Amino acid sequence: MRTPSFSARQSPRQNRLLAALPEADYARLLPHLELVPMPRGWVLYESGDAQGNVFFPTTGIVASCHVMEDGSSAQTAVAGNDGMVGVALVMGGESTTSRAVVFSAGYGYRLGSGVLKAEFAQGGSLQRLLLRYLQALMTQTAQTAVCNRHHSVEQQLCRWLLLSLDRLSLREMTLSHERIADMLGVRREGVTEAAVKLRAAGLIEYGRGRITAFDREKLEAEVCECYGVVNAEYARLMPEVPRPWSWIPSKVSPVSSRNSPSNGLRAFDRVAEV
Repeated sequence: MRTPSFSARQSPRQNRLLAALPEADYARLLPHLELVPMPRGWVLYESGDAQGNVFFPTTGIVASCHVMEDGSSAQTAVAGNDGMVGVALVMGGESTTSRAVVFSAGYGYRLGSGVLKAEFAQGGSLQRLLLRYLQALMTQTAQTAVCNRHHSVEQQLCRWLLLSLDRLSLREMTLSHERIADMLGVRREGVTEAAVKLRAAGLIEYGRGRITAFDREKLEAEVCECYGVVNAEYARLMPEVPRPWSWIPSKVSPVSSRNSPSNGLRAFDRVAEV
């Protein structure tokens, strides 16, 4: 497991939702935002868990997954620096039937549910922003279902890779076939076959069952329309803010959760391991 070494250069403004808030709204939340490392594999919520916090990822990526009785799973949405994890709190449900798990290690900001609800209830900028984000997230979830039903594993893999790269500050990732298979809800053999085809077409590089590099232009040319639909809806609904790669110092708080992994964090420079 790897986590970026630039924890001392984090800022809440690296999250695009927080960056889009007016200064007064942002200032009210800032004292309550707690920077935490997000190790790969950390389960933020299990299905049915009461959500006591929400998370605004900055460099980590969180997947919303549904787990079946036999242990198999499939990803329905991802949230990174573009959004928030814990949307059930603003919809009044307090919990969901999905699991939220970190699949790309990094950092994020934790905010208590009481603070979020109080700010949301004021009906100001945060409420409007989160409602728009919810619509964009619903589009992503619905489009994922359509894609999984109608498109090839190669196209699904391209979509998943691009959505992940969009939410990273880096240009490369290291991915195991097993992890991709879990996210897409397909057999590992299907991912291997898709990776072979994409490598032959020059879209990716991989070896020993791990994908390590990507040609973004070729991926965008090969991906199905689902990727464009998701991105276009996000762009339509959300304010345009600068890409969040300007680093500002901030303190880091230790992860305190019964579900958090115990293994430590290691530094890396160019490649995000997910």
